[in-house]
Amino acid sequence: MKYVVATLFHLSTLPALLVLFLTFLVMLVFGLIVFTRTSHKAYGWYFALTMAGIGGWIIGDFLILFARSPNVVHAGAELFYIAPMMIPIFIWFFALSFPEDKPIGPIPPIVAATAFLAESSLFLFHFDFFIKGITITSGLNTPIPAFPGFLLYSSFFSLFFVLTYIAFFVKMRRSRGVGRVQIAYTFIGALIASIPALFTNLSLPMLGHAGIIWLGPLFTLMFAAAVTAAIIKHRLFDIRLYAVRSAAYLLTLFVTGIMYALAATVLLNLLLHAALRPSVVGVLAAITLLVSFLFQPVKRFFDRTTRKLFYKDAYDAQEFFNRFNQTLVENAELNKLLGAATDLIADTLKAEFCVVALSPEERRAPRIIGTQGKLFEHRDIIKGQKLLKHNKSTIIITDYLTNDEELKELLARNNIAVLTHLMTAPDQELGYIVLGPKKSGDAYTRQDSIILEALANELVLAVQNALRFEEIERFNDTLQQKIEDATRKLRRTNDKLRMLDQTKDDFISMASHQLRTPLTSVKGYVSMVLDCDAGNVSPLQRKLLNQSFISAQRMVYLISDLLNVSRLRTGKFIIEPVPTNLARVIRDEVDQLVETAKGRNLQLTFNRPEHFPTLMLDETKMRQVIMNFIDNAIYYTPGGGHINVSLVDKPSSIEFTVTDDGIGVPRAEQHHLFTKFFRAHNAKRARPDGTGLGLFMAKKVVVAQGGAIIFRSQENKGSTFGFTFAKDKLQMQNAPPQHVPVKG
Repeated sequence: MKYVVATLFHLSTLPALLVLFLTFLVMLVFGLIVFTRTSHKAYGWYFALTMAGIGGWIIGDFLILFARSPNVVHAGAELFYIAPMMIPIFIWFFALSFPEDKPIGPIPPIVAATAFLAESSLFLFHFDFFIKGITITSGLNTPIPAFPGFLLYSSFFSLFFVLTYIAFFVKMRRSRGVGRVQIAYTFIGALIASIPALFTNLSLPMLGHAGIIWLGPLFTLMFAAAVTAAIIKHRLFDIRLYAVRSAAYLLTLFVTGIMYALAATVLLNLLLHAALRPSVVGVLAAITLLVSFLFQPVKRFFDRTTRKLFYKDAYDAQEFFNRFNQTLVENAELNKLLGAATDLIADTLKAEFCVVALSPEERRAPRIIGTQGKLFEHRDIIKGQKLLKHNKSTIIITDYLTNDEELKELLARNNIAVLTHLMTAPDQELGYIVLGPKKSGDAYTRQDSIILEALANELVLAVQNALRFEEIERFNDTLQQKIEDATRKLRRTNDKLRMLDQTKDDFISMASHQLRTPLTSVKGYVSMVLDCDAGNVSPLQRKLLNQSFISAQRMVYLISDLLNVSRLRTGKFIIEPVPTNLARVIRDEVDQLVETAKGRNLQLTFNRPEHFPTLMLDETKMRQVIMNFIDNAIYYTPGGGHINVSLVDKPSSIEFTVTDDGIGVPRAEQHHLFTKFFRAHNAKRARPDGTGLGLFMAKKVVVAQGGAIIFRSQENKGSTFGFTFAKDKLQMQNAPPQHVPVKG
């Protein structure tokens, strides 16, 4: 055991051990991430099998390099050389199916299976055809390739990687958009992974240098990383720069290590006449790579340390830009925007103060906003504006002014170290950024001036937007004031209208009451004449008197409508239910109007039920509703038409309808039909004297008693008006339904 431990941690074996161990862990993470997201897709399985091949390759690499038992070394060698054969096959399959999960067809699996079985069988049963032997040492073991078997083995990889490159290239040419980018990045990953790996594990061993075969699995990380990024990021962040830089960095390290190892070998041979073993060359290359990897982190550490010690005013320009843009985005109100921006500039550049001075305009007073509430004398501001008109520089640093002593003296007197123009156009000035001296006493640098110029351009746009926002807010305030004034006027006008409406209702109520008394007398006297109380009446006289009685009755109903409208407004509209035989009420109204219908050449029919229950309804108001529906049908149906009155006793409800084949109601006006005083345009032509109150009151009466209005209409084809009631709500309490026969 001590011998094994000592071997594993021998100086020459440590880089190989670390590379293999870390590569295995990273590959395992990539494989799990991708497989959990793509296990339902074929290319997810191809990627997982590729990772499995790499895992077997790493395990075989570990055994062939570190084992001390010949049998274990031999088994490791078989795994080391057979497992990697899975990699180009499944990368090829991946290239054929990714990213649309397209079936690869039967030919690729047949070709791959045939080549794999033939090559692996030959390797298992004729190992010495490929490998002469394996040198076992205290450091890293070294396999010795045999010819021409190892060349055949190398051809296997070359064939399938060429097929992979062709598949990627063809699909990349045919694809568009995100798919094209995904294929391009996986193609780059495959190239970066395969070329160095083929060099370290195939080309160099054929030349007799097998000491760095442990580097091969490391390069496959690029392919795994590219595929993982392409799959996880469905719309792919732009990794072009990352991929190119990573590729250049890895290739630089690889070439540097190889060149250093070869140079060391040649120099030692020439100067000391000492030949280095391949394992020592590999160790030198590994140390070179390790130093190269560590160079940048160490450099960054000392950069930070020296910057803190010697460059207290230094800052990250890109980070400064990012924070400045974030500040502009987060603040829309001008004072907050300029306050946050000046605080950031002063803090980053280590200035004593920073203010933004906005030039006055016709609708804008001058403003000075920034740190420490910095103010300047008015005479200096006026004088400075005159002097600056002749200065064409966009940024003025006081220490560097040589040709304008008066301006320099003015700036120095106000403790101004930097003055940056905010220009909206070449000849149009918005204001200035004013900076005090640096707290450290150092001068402003060229980098500071470049950054301030760039910030000024960003700030101009933000300030213009903020000024527009202020104008909108002022406009909103003005608009709000106008709206409030208009609202007050509308309220006053509305109060006047309410008073006029109240006066109108009072007049209607009074006039209606006054009209009812004489109409009642007219109806009474006409009824007496019809009953022959004043002597016999001829048929013609009876006909005329009947029409007079009906007209008087209509007038009574109209007055009732007007009174009910007035009562609705005052809350005095009351439903007074009494036991009502609805069939008899309808029969009475039909009998009154049948002569009118005949006079207009209309056929009025009533489908009478044999029996009908007594219901608790407001008989007077329901009589008015029924008369209104039938009367409307008579007036809005041309001569020769038909009017059918129907009353149906259903198991749980009753339904009354009046159906005609008259002028109908236009579809566009139907939703207004039951509103107060509304009449459709064709109804106005047919009957100019209508009020628009009948249907309004009908709906109120029906709904107030728990019913619902029935309405169907088609212009020029007729209408159906009516109502329906649920019987359980209207049948008499504490008594079974009473069915009263309707007399003819």
